[in-house]
Amino acid sequence: MKGEQLPPWTWSFGAAAIVLALTIAVSGGGGFQTLTLAFTVAPYLVLVGLGQMLVMSAGPGNIDVSVAKVFSLGGLLSIAVSEATGSWVLGLLAAVGVGLAMASISVLAILLVRIPPIVATLATSLFASSISLTLAKGFQGSAAPALKSFLGWAPLGIPAFAVVVALFTIAVSLLLRTTTWGARLLAFGQARRAAEYAGIDGRWVLAAVYLGCGALAALAGALRASFSAPNVELGNDYLLDSIAVVVIGGTLITGGRAVPAGVWGGALFFILLDGLLNLIGWSYAGQNVLKGFLVLAVLFLASGAPILAPRRVVKKGGAGETAGEDGT
Repeated sequence: MKGEQLPPWTWSFGAAAIVLALTIAVSGGGGFQTLTLAFTVAPYLVLVGLGQMLVMSAGPGNIDVSVAKVFSLGGLLSIAVSEATGSWVLGLLAAVGVGLAMASISVLAILLVRIPPIVATLATSLFASSISLTLAKGFQGSAAPALKSFLGWAPLGIPAFAVVVALFTIAVSLLLRTTTWGARLLAFGQARRAAEYAGIDGRWVLAAVYLGCGALAALAGALRASFSAPNVELGNDYLLDSIAVVVIGGTLITGGRAVPAGVWGGALFFILLDGLLNLIGWSYAGQNVLKGFLVLAVLFLASGAPILAPRRVVKKGGAGETAGEDGT
């Protein structure tokens, strides 16, 4: 009898653990400090990844390539509003608002004009980039000290912000597992036509996931800008990474299965890998090549595909034909 399969997020956390062990071996120690640093940076990628996960769960062809530019725009606008009003809360709300506004452009293009999602969100990214470049001219804002202090606060070596994002990840998981909306999203992602025949309005499903993705990308950018510094290129690394961490984490790129916990595993894997490659002095090009091979390896293991598929041989008999496997 075939044994039970491992949870889909297992491979991402396993890969992260291997990279962490290699980092400790190369550096000669400092494993706890390495984990603290990884958990300090990972939450920003997790937030963007969760939004991307919702979009990809809606079925084939659904992807948001505007997240990088919306991320940068959220960071710039948040700092600007915070400086103007003296309230970092209003700054974060402004970032969420602009994220929703940018996502609304994508939603209207996808649902009303019926433009493919990748093209619609690419157009949205151009709008976001243009606004970011306008805001960046002569920009001299700085993050609110209270927010910056919280984002860097790590009591007992555990980043407080990572705990907040972990709780949010649990909330997203519960939303998908225990609510009618979550069931509708996954059903729509598995079989769009069947879901629509069952009475699920796909327009509302798509609108919700793209709006959620835009809001999370902008919020993550606002928080990241407060942690480091805002600039128009702040989100450039978050486009491909947000897609990769979702897929590595076990979410099906064809839709119908979302794995929020796996996004954490994928994010830790990528961040620890960046640290390891920088530690051993690999070139940027070499890092990208190795990342590609490792991502493919994790995806291959997660798929459970055999290394070599058995070749089928047709044997002809007197009364008919029988099929067998080569080598048996």
